[in-house]
Amino acid sequence: MILNPLQQHDAQQLAHCDWLIGIDEAGRGALAGPVVAGACVIHRSFFESAEALELSAGINDSKQLTAQARETYLGQIEALRVAGLLDFAVASGSVEEIAEHNILGATRLAMRRAVDALAAKTTEWSLPEQAAAGPLFSETSPVKLIVDGRPLKPFPYSHRGIVKGDGKSLTIAMASISAKVARDRQLVALAADYPDYGFAGHKGYATKSHREAILAHGPCVLHRELFLRKILSVKSSC
Repeated sequence: MILNPLQQHDAQQLAHCDWLIGIDEAGRGALAGPVVAGACVIHRSFFESAEALELSAGINDSKQLTAQARETYLGQIEALRVAGLLDFAVASGSVEEIAEHNILGATRLAMRRAVDALAAKTTEWSLPEQAAAGPLFSETSPVKLIVDGRPLKPFPYSHRGIVKGDGKSLTIAMASISAKVARDRQLVALAADYPDYGFAGHKGYATKSHREAILAHGPCVLHRELFLRKILSVKSSC
């Protein structure tokens, strides 16, 4: 079977290691709700499985997929997990943590929690910890971590950043889908408690209807205060 570009990327990575972990986030740019990170791990044997190659063939950056397609592909990712061909985990950084640590700090927290949750489920591999003075990415480690975007600083585990990695790496794309679907489901559930804001539709992002709802009703506890300054300053100047 011919590999697609995302599969090819990770197959090349696994030529130099045994396990590959892709990491991505969802919700970093939203006005409300948590930031959610996903982490997905595959073994080099993944590319020896016809089932794995077939089920992952259409997977892409979650931003390039419709909500329905993301749900479909998450179902396929879950099927691959049941078959023992991969594993994944998701974790969040709360609105309170975003306020305390800023969005980048909360994103790092969510990513570390997702990776730690993944590692806690297995004895087959361990995370590649690296001293702060050492290189961010060790070519000799049997476990490689790759993250969408630039390298995380600080971060306790050796890793490599890949700009626009969710459109280049299969494991990052699968982490992206798992994070995005998990976050969307959270916002849909929370919408029932905060019906004035339309969270089920825009998922906390800065759509016109969301900005108008904030101006009409004021922020709620799900909103990220620092993200609202520009919107609320318009109201105060009127």
